[in-house]
Amino acid sequence: MYEDSVRDAVRHFMAERDWQQFHTPENLAKSVSIEAAELLECFQWGDADLDSAKDELADVLTYCMLLADKMDLDPDTIVLDKLEKTRAKYPVEKARGTSVKYDQL
Repeated sequence: MYEDSVRDAVRHFMAERDWQQFHTPENLAKSVSIEAAELLECFQWGDADLDSAKDELADVLTYCMLLADKMDLDPDTIVLDKLEKTRAKYPVEKARGTSVKYDQL
């Protein structure tokens, strides 16, 4: 359909519209937060509006991808790196089945 990846498709979409000029790290971080609030709104009164939630989640992910791209970070790498840090804070033998914070384990 598009290029090789979702990231390439997003880059192409933005380039066609010349929107990269507006994509400072600050603006993209603001957009992540705004879209995350819109995602939360889908769950505000109990039952989720799943169609709206799907669209808002896509917006959050898109802005996160754009921010990572702008900062020359690979999303897969940074998520896996953070997962390793979190794994060390929450060892299975202590964290399994509990939601307490790592410093309370």
